[in-house]
Amino acid sequence: MRETKGGQTSSSFTSLTSHVIGIDVGGTKIAAGLVAFPEGRALAKRIAPTQPTRGGRAVLDDVLHLAHELAAEAVKIGVPIEVVGLGVCELVDREGRLASANCIQWLDQPVREDLSAIAPVTIEADVRAAALAEGLFGAAKSYHNFLYVTVGTGISCCLMLEGQPYLGARGATGTMGSSPIRVPCEQCGHVSQRTLEEIAAGPALVARFNALHGSATRGQDVLTAAANGNAVAAQIVRTAGGALESQIGLLVNVLDPEAVVIGGGLGLSEGPFWDEFIAATRRHIWSEMHRDLPMLRAATGADAGWMGAAAKAWKTSLHVEANTNCNHPKQSS
Repeated sequence: MRETKGGQTSSSFTSLTSHVIGIDVGGTKIAAGLVAFPEGRALAKRIAPTQPTRGGRAVLDDVLHLAHELAAEAVKIGVPIEVVGLGVCELVDREGRLASANCIQWLDQPVREDLSAIAPVTIEADVRAAALAEGLFGAAKSYHNFLYVTVGTGISCCLMLEGQPYLGARGATGTMGSSPIRVPCEQCGHVSQRTLEEIAAGPALVARFNALHGSATRGQDVLTAAANGNAVAAQIVRTAGGALESQIGLLVNVLDPEAVVIGGGLGLSEGPFWDEFIAATRRHIWSEMHRDLPMLRAATGADAGWMGAAAKAWKTSLHVEANTNCNHPKQSS
């Protein structure tokens, strides 16, 4: 079987339309959609709040509700659901098994089993799913090797190599915002132990702003206040941006991608935040060889997660079908 960019198998069955449910479970919302492949055409979409503090079973029930709604939508338009793709804001190992419960308490829940009542299920880390969507249908369609970074409720990244997410030895890639950034103050000696997410993610912006007598419910509120001249908000955004820019610059220095694609609710923000973010990130890139690399907004936007989860399931089904079709018995000599 010949493969094209993105690892898409170019055998005859890829021309047939497949209908897939894609689901993205993030810290703030659950987004799901019905997608027709290979064109990646969205046919229906559903959104619900995640509210992960309710517990894993409650979140799973909401996911199942959205999935069954989309399955019913597929019945209405007369198309079969072939596979279900699930992206989740947790670690997912190389075999597609959930490997952490930092936000969504699903390690003790029958996630795959319950969703399999609709169709076979593929599970992927949300950032890898979003990066796949950008590589297939978004801003990175013309690049073989690129870095995808999402900035929203959390901060994570995915390195795409020849159209495939880099999985690492255990599948535990992408957690760029979860380790402490140790920065000692030369004046007082205090050593900061905060993580990048505790400085620059959406909930961090809200917490830092409100602790200084601001009033915000979303990270975007802080960005808006900064753009409107609020000095406290501006300082918070500036320091958050500085931490984020230095880390992305470091990744570019180490990985040398063709391009960087930025997604997530905060990552797609317009105005001064984006302009300063791009300029400062370039200043953190050491080599002139890649200081001017393309830095792009994610074209699939807020749909990247569920579109990518659907794409992962679709591509997995093609791989399984290709292996089945090519599994001919050996001929005796």
